[in-house]
Amino acid sequence: MLPDITRHIPALRRYALVLTRDPGQVEDLVQESLARALAGSRSWRPGSDLRAWLLSITHNTFISGWRREQVVRTGLEQVAETAPHAVMAALPDLRVEARQVVERLLALPDGMREILLLAVVEEMSYREIADMLGIPLGTVMSRLARARAALRQQVDTGSVTPESRRASFRLVE
Repeated sequence: MLPDITRHIPALRRYALVLTRDPGQVEDLVQESLARALAGSRSWRPGSDLRAWLLSITHNTFISGWRREQVVRTGLEQVAETAPHAVMAALPDLRVEARQVVERLLALPDGMREILLLAVVEEMSYREIADMLGIPLGTVMSRLARARAALRQQVDTGSVTPESRRASFRLVE
């Protein structure tokens, strides 16, 4: 039997927004993740971190959906160009500084942005992130360091350019 999972819904929503980059898809992803968590509740081990388990399910649900969509989509470039604009259009009330922060975060490659959110906003340890994403601890540390350096570079230059979005921050799996 799962403990109360409702207290983790805000974290799931934040994480879903980072993954999807589309506020319209957040609730669908969270709902699907919670349905999978409830259906697979026997796999949760009492005493383990429920939030990390739920975030892992959200991650896996997103990846599964993303893979399905790739069969239909014509290319990733279309997604990369439209997703940041969709988020910005959905959040018109934010002050200029907040918009710049969102734009800078969206300019980061998916792997770096995801790890930065988990470490900084969700306050997960490097080990928890590595275990959740199924990647080596060193990869987590490297991506987090590169994400922070990229954000510092964007702040120093004062803007996010298309070149900085594609530049030297390609992830190698």
